[in-house]
Amino acid sequence: MTTAMTATQLTIPRADGTLVSHSMHEARDFPKHPAPFTSRSVFAAPHVTADIRKEYTPGAQPPVDWDATIRFRQHLFSYGIGVAEAMDTSERGPGGLDWSQAKQLITLGSQAAKDAGAQIVSGAGTDQLTDPNPSLQAVVDAYLEQLDHVESQGGSAVIRASHALVAAASNEDDYLWVYGQVLSQAKNPVIVHWLGTVFDPTLEGYWGHTDIPAAMEVVLRMARDNESKLRGIKFSLLDDELEQHFRRQVPQSIRVFTGDDYGYTDLLLGDGEGPGFHHSHGLLGVLDPIAPIASVGFAALDSGDRATFKAELDSTIPLAVKMFEKPAASYKVGVVFIAWLSGHQDHYRMVTGREGMRSLQHLTDLFVGTDALGLFPDPELSAHRMRNFLAVNGVE
Repeated sequence: MTTAMTATQLTIPRADGTLVSHSMHEARDFPKHPAPFTSRSVFAAPHVTADIRKEYTPGAQPPVDWDATIRFRQHLFSYGIGVAEAMDTSERGPGGLDWSQAKQLITLGSQAAKDAGAQIVSGAGTDQLTDPNPSLQAVVDAYLEQLDHVESQGGSAVIRASHALVAAASNEDDYLWVYGQVLSQAKNPVIVHWLGTVFDPTLEGYWGHTDIPAAMEVVLRMARDNESKLRGIKFSLLDDELEQHFRRQVPQSIRVFTGDDYGYTDLLLGDGEGPGFHHSHGLLGVLDPIAPIASVGFAALDSGDRATFKAELDSTIPLAVKMFEKPAASYKVGVVFIAWLSGHQDHYRMVTGREGMRSLQHLTDLFVGTDALGLFPDPELSAHRMRNFLAVNGVE
């Protein structure tokens, strides 16, 4: 006699090709924490919700559901998590958001942050340039145009890595000149993003070197030459030992924001508090799906409870490792998928249309990992959506 499944049970595939019954975990009750944290600066790089009701031609400007996009930022703010707006998780770039849309996103996100009393920084890049071989001055001018818009909204900028600069620069001095020109015009201290090839292989040779230690010396020189203009440097190389070495070399006034979505717990926790100790701050794409758990952890760290912080953040590492497995840049698929399963949006289509860039088993594993953490606010809804998703993909 077969027992009927409940609304919170479903059949899911395993990697060996077999099927197994899965029972949903209860939703964990996460306390809201709308105030920013005091022990660390914490920013999520959040995704953008596509508007799938409108006609769209791949490669053209994609339609955006601005209401759903801003509601998700309000969700992050309610847990004390700041927003790093218009960064890579927003699918900004070829096939995704262009500069005009990123500009609108920065405007809307900045207003939402003001309304919530939350923290926000916004990405300033050079993606409005169309010339495949721009001059260094053209790169500077493009950066300054975007920097001006970010600051006109009352915020400070994250200086994004520039593909145009890769095309224009011949050596490390060109990089130092461009960054020096841009930083000299910043009204508010900025965060410079050092984005490694693990996330974007087309940035090979950034800072004038393919050798990482040599590139690091250029970044450190840039930091020392522009110390008063820098709030921090976002380190996105997925190398925890290298990040620890780097933050010991940076001037003390400059914060290091970890972009290590594999090992963020220990980097954020650091080796102690106070003078002579070092820790990273957070600017992470993985904070998009794990914001409620991260909020509990950072609140504990604010009260001096390092053990609870470590336990809470460590619990999310297996999910993060799965989400950011190679190719790491495809993590955005999982971010959008979990947002849909969590009820934050009505579909799992992406702005770039790249939702098929992860396997069925990968997404199933993310579903199981997210459920195990109690992150689904409505387990019955999540089970219903996952059941339908599997059925569409031939699993019933």
